[in-house]
Amino acid sequence: MTSVEEERPRALLAGASRRWVRLLPWAVAFVLCVALLPTTIVVLTADYGLNGGVASALAVGQAAPLLLAVVRPLRAWYVVFAADVAGALALLAVDFQERLLWPFPPTGLVGYVALCLALGLRERTRTLLLVWLATAGANVGLGFVAPHGAGARELLLTILGGIALLLGGVLRERYEVRRRLAEQETISEAERGRRTLLEERARIARELHDVVAHHMSVITVQADTAEYRLASLSPEVREEFTSIAATARESLGEMRRLLGVLRNEEAHGELVPQPGLAQIGQLVDATARTGGPVEFTPCDAEVPETVGLSAYRIVQEALANVVRHAPGAATRVSLSVARPADGRGGERLTVLVVNDPPPEPPAGPLEVGGTGHGLVGMRERVRLVGGTLDAGPLPDGGFRIAAQLPLTEEDFT
Repeated sequence: MTSVEEERPRALLAGASRRWVRLLPWAVAFVLCVALLPTTIVVLTADYGLNGGVASALAVGQAAPLLLAVVRPLRAWYVVFAADVAGALALLAVDFQERLLWPFPPTGLVGYVALCLALGLRERTRTLLLVWLATAGANVGLGFVAPHGAGARELLLTILGGIALLLGGVLRERYEVRRRLAEQETISEAERGRRTLLEERARIARELHDVVAHHMSVITVQADTAEYRLASLSPEVREEFTSIAATARESLGEMRRLLGVLRNEEAHGELVPQPGLAQIGQLVDATARTGGPVEFTPCDAEVPETVGLSAYRIVQEALANVVRHAPGAATRVSLSVARPADGRGGERLTVLVVNDPPPEPPAGPLEVGGTGHGLVGMRERVRLVGGTLDAGPLPDGGFRIAAQLPLTEEDFT
């Protein structure tokens, strides 16, 4: 027994999505086998005058392998081809009418053409060419011993077999092209999603740089000015503050270098402060001016800059989606701070954006671009601060986005 087992062969059309298509080769092979087996015996004995035992053996050799052709058409061809040639030679020993086909009777033609179609669906082009050359060679060779002289009709097997091989090969190539195209589309979609996620993460990192850099700058200034503001500091404490300032400046430099890696040709540095809760009202007003009524419930609570920035971007992307996909729809934006209902954890900022169905279904998105990457960006913003996001359509045709953003560092996950 070899160490590598032979791969189990797959039936023709086994990869089809529909069950009836997968069963079709078996049904055709069964019908041909059942129909051709007795018919071949009758034709060879009654019309050609061949001995019954020989006719039966030839019928089995020409029809039975058609069932094998569903999984191994090339092996079935070896048997059928040998049986057809043997049948042609056997017919030379009997006297049959000139009007009858030779070297291959009609029943043999039907089975052989069906087998060639199966070969075309499975084998490579080189194999198909060799099969056709073998068929043509046998056909021409037998023509030299034709009992009634050679003619064009004696080449029917070569012609019809070649057409069946060509048709099967074309269908196989078409299927392979479609399969590869579907695989490539799947890969492209996965790569597109991955690229979208990475782009959004890089965008978030660039924005967070400004937030963190502000705090690091404050630390640096406080540490540098401590010896001037606090006159009673000992030399050891002053040295400690100097070390803190140096470490903070070094961290700022490392952050700038990291930001340079994350930037690309299309991403330019923002020269304005990063937005927060205070700017959401302006964002709502700008959206309302585009034609869609927006109801806004603000929140005056103090939140960390990172949470405020995440809340702003979530509302920004949610409103952009309303403008693109539900123009004119009434929208409600609310911000609130509260503790979870179960009492676990600290306070959380709840960001809620709900829109009704649009007055008229849009023919297509009004905008092709956006400020971010939709739900992908929202989920990344929420994940950044350890919150949760619930987004989905409403029964009436609207859409709801609800984000819970922790306000205390110990709640971050």
